[in-house]
Formats: sequence, structure tokens, C-alpha cells
Amino acid sequence: MALWGGRFKTASSDIFKEFNDSLPFDHVLVQQDIQGSIGWSKAIQQAGVLTLEEQQQMEQALLDLSAKVAAGESDILASGAEDVHSWVEAELTAQLGDIARKLHTGRSRNDQVATDLRLWSREQVDILIAALNTCQQQLLTLAENNQEHILPGYTHLQRAQPIRFAHWCLAYIEMFKRDSSRLTDARKRMNQCPLGSGALAGTTYDIDRYELAQSLGFDGPCVNSLDAVSDRDFVLEILFAASASMMHLSRFAEDLIFFNSGEANFITLGDQVTSGSSLMPQKKNPDALELIRGKCGRVYGALQGLLVTLKGLPMAYNKDLQEDKEGLFETVGQWHSCLVMAGEVINSIEINSARCQKAAREGYANATELADYLVDKGVPFRTAHEISGQVVLYAIKQQEPIESLRLDELKQFSPLIEQDVYPVLELEYLVDKRNILGGTGKKPVSNIIAQYRHNLGTSDYLVRDAKLTDLRAISKLVDYWAAKEENLPRAEDELIKSIRDFAVIEVNGQVCGCAALYIYSTGLAEVRSLGVSINYQGKGYGKALVEHLLERAKTLALSKLLVLTRKPEFFARLGFEPGNKEHLPEKVMKDCDLCHRQDNCDETALLYNLNNGHPLAIQVTQVN
Repeated sequence: MALWGGRFKTASSDIFKEFNDSLPFDHVLVQQDIQGSIGWSKAIQQAGVLTLEEQQQMEQALLDLSAKVAAGESDILASGAEDVHSWVEAELTAQLGDIARKLHTGRSRNDQVATDLRLWSREQVDILIAALNTCQQQLLTLAENNQEHILPGYTHLQRAQPIRFAHWCLAYIEMFKRDSSRLTDARKRMNQCPLGSGALAGTTYDIDRYELAQSLGFDGPCVNSLDAVSDRDFVLEILFAASASMMHLSRFAEDLIFFNSGEANFITLGDQVTSGSSLMPQKKNPDALELIRGKCGRVYGALQGLLVTLKGLPMAYNKDLQEDKEGLFETVGQWHSCLVMAGEVINSIEINSARCQKAAREGYANATELADYLVDKGVPFRTAHEISGQVVLYAIKQQEPIESLRLDELKQFSPLIEQDVYPVLELEYLVDKRNILGGTGKKPVSNIIAQYRHNLGTSDYLVRDAKLTDLRAISKLVDYWAAKEENLPRAEDELIKSIRDFAVIEVNGQVCGCAALYIYSTGLAEVRSLGVSINYQGKGYGKALVEHLLERAKTLALSKLLVLTRKPEFFARLGFEPGNKEHLPEKVMKDCDLCHRQDNCDETALLYNLNNGHPLAIQVTQVN
């Protein structure tokens, strides 16, 4: 029987039940309903409704039910219950009998669902803030590692003035910072407890609502029962924050789609976030970014839908409010998945520096600098602007950039133009002249990066032995560097079998580097599959991985370590010294004889002697 069935003579029709029941979507709130019920059981025990023993039995039964749900041992959707509240009460009654029937004393589903939804929303806001912060950290790493790259800035989708790529990254960090702050503000307003408001008028039981609110982690109780049960502003705030953030993500996606296009070719997106065409084998499509852009509309729809639902509702609770959940649940899920995917895209980006520079030099972006140069010579800005425009027209006619024009050509527009104009027209000057706070010059960009590093917290990294759950990240790294011919490719089944050989670097919970210690039967071990994600290089992570493997090798009492590399200077700094292929029969037999480059090898062999802690001094040779 439904919780409200006592007043009715007959049951609901199947059609009405299917139309009315909310369990198919509000089962998401089951843990919050259990949490709120535990808090309510304590409140009504203090009010004299339950004995201490009854409350303890009820709390333990609810904790057991929570564990059962977490373990996936409850088929909630198959229960036929009207909603999640009915299901929890039915499960509790089956366990405790009449004691469970006391739980709803003084409580309404109106204040119950309002509490559940605030608890769930608060938890999701914390998850989303963490995801936004991770996205900012990933963008910050991308900016920090690409401060030297310059590309065209755009207005009206036309090349305007050159900017640092890092400056572009920092612009989106600003947007995501605002998204995070909106959620932080919304969390403060939502963190008030409706429980104890009853259906709309409060409860007659002597409930300490301040203590009840505190027990559930709220800052305090809602102080008006009518508002408490009907307020969904907190849902609207999440939906608006999501809409603003998805707009930022969509703009981010659109920029990168253009940057990655054949027309711009400023960046290359990794294979892991792109797909191909079933017809055109040459295509590499930015599907991840297009989906982020596409999902934006669904989030906007949820916000608009709830605004329309709420605008005509009389006080207090109405069944229309059941429509607040599906849009919210989907929005939060889509937003979070888009943030995670944006991080995947960020970590896959490689800058095509030469193409960026070429494009930045085109389009007469230095015309403003020419005008400023004339202003410094005493020419009024409007006059200087006109002269500079005439120079651009002349340069276009000559099909030359301004900086390639001869001095006599420039002087026909103004006798004040001298030889000292040419450094002013150089790309780096254009960018670094803008050294004011917020500008794209090297100094303000590096200062803001340092400030963000402080605000977001220094990226702590962890070097550890790999786990099977790291397989996907390791496989991506190995495949990437194998495609660059820096490492040998490794099949996934091979990686699974050798997962204990690997160590990884973890930064802010994300694996961004790996290396393996492969042991031969003779006591020789090889450092191989060393690779750090392109956007995490230059931070000492490769060094940390090798040192970790050296310590492991010492613990295992190995005699010597081998590495084959095109970057011998890196390993030399760690104490490795050149080795000879003839001293490495194990490696030659296992890999070198099978390598297609064995007759044209450009790798250097280096060895580290672990017996006395000093490297072996052996002749240099080129080996595979």
C-alpha cells in the first residue's frame, strides 16, 4: 500500500501509477534518504517518540540497508514502490516491523524530499568543484609548458593581435574559476535544512531543529516551513552554474576545433580524443569537443524547463516539483563528464609551433605597433592610425608583410619612420610589449601562472608502483611514445602481464608518466617504456621515475641496469654511462634481432652498475 493509501478505497490504476511514480529516477537519492532518516530518528528519539533502544535498532537497520545498497545487493527498481522514500520505509519495516512505522512521525515527504535533494546537491557540488579545479590545473600545466608559443588572437574571427598560447589557456582558467565560485556561493545558500518543516506548517513534536541540521552537516535550519518545502532555488542555481560553465566549455571546444582544423593547424589533438571517418580514411575528427559543444543545449533546456515549471506554482508544495529532479540529475552527470573529457583533450594537445608563428606574422597584426611607434614620435593617435592603415594597403598590394617593406617604402607614408621601426614590428616585440597586468606579455603571463599555482596549490606528485587500474593510462602513454618511435610498442595483453614491472607518476590523482623495470634471467634489468605526458614535461617526473626504478633494482639485488635511448644526456645526468651492445646478449636476442631498425639504429646504450653504486665505464656505441 502507498504511504497515503488509508484514505482511499481502491488502488491507483496502472496507468496513473506509471505516470505518478518517481522511483525510476529518484532512486538516485536512496543514500541521502537513509542519511536523513537516521538524523530524523535521533531527533524524534530526543522528542520522546522513540526509546533509545528503538532508535539504535532503527539506525543500525538503516546503516545495514545503506551498506546493502552500496554493495549493489538491492534491486530498488524492481520493487514497485512509489518513490525512494516508500522503498526505504518498506525495507525498514520488513526488518524491524512496527518500530519502523514510527520513523515517519512528524515528518512529511515534502520536507523529506527537500532534505534529500539538498543533501544530494551538496555532495554533487563538491564533486563538481573538484572537477573544475582539476580542469584548471590541467590548463595551468598546459599554459606553463607552452609559454613561448605565440599564435594569432582573433576578433570577429579575423586575425587581430598575436598572443601567447599560455594567455589563451589562462583565459579559460578565469572562466572556470568563476564557475567554481558560483557553485561555492550556491552551496552556502543550499546548506540549510528543511527537515522538521512537515508538509508545509512545521511539526507539533519538540524537535531541536538546530541540532538536527548540525547532525546532517547543514549550517542551520530553514526558518520558514512554507518556503522550506517549496524552495527549489538551489536547483536553479546549480542549473544556471552548469549552463554558464557548459557555455564556457562549448567556447573552449569551438576554439580548439578551429585550432585543430586543417585551415588553422595550430594544434594536434591526440588519437585518444578523436575519431575517423567510415568513408574517408584521411579524416581525424574532433568528436570529443563536438560532443561537449553539443551537450550544452541539453543543459540549457533543463534550466529553462524548471524556470517555466516554477513560475506559476502557488505556495507551498505541488506535485509539479517532482519535475525538478530528472533535469538536475542529467545536467550534473553531463556537466561532470564534459569536464572530465575536457581534461582528456587538454592532456592530448600538442602545439604546432611553426604554424602558430607563421599565422601570427600574417594578417598585418603589427599595424597597431606601427601606429604606436608614430605616437611615440609625436604623431596624434588618429593620424598615426590613418598612416598605419595606408601602409597596410600598400603592403597588401605588394603582397608583403609590413616588416618586409624597405625603409624608403615606409618613409613615403611618414618621414618620421626610421630604421628603429623594424624591431618594433617583430612578433616577440608585439607580444612582450604588453607587459601590463592582464596582458599577453611574458612577464604578466608568467606572474599569473605563478599566482594560480599558489591559489590552486602546488601540484604534488606521487611516484608509486603501478596497479591494474593504471592500465589505460599506461597504455595511452606507451602508444603515444611508440608512435613517436621513442619507445617500442607494447600490446595491451603484454602490459597486463607486466603491470608489476611498471611505476607511475601521479599528479593530482592523474597518471601522467610511466616506466618499467624489465628483469632478464641473468640479473640484468632494463629501464624501458619511459614516457611522460607531453603537457607534464620539464618538471623532473622522468628523473623521479628512473630514480624510483633504481631503488627497486637495489632492493631486488640486481647487478646492473640497461637503457637504450635517443636522449643519453638525460640518463648520463642520473649516473648512467655508455655501454656496449656486445655486453648485452640478453637484449640483443630478445628485442634487437627482431627490430626493423637494427641495421640503422640511432639509439645509445647506457649501463648503471648496482654492485658498487657507480656506473660502468664502457665504450660508447649506437645500439637498438
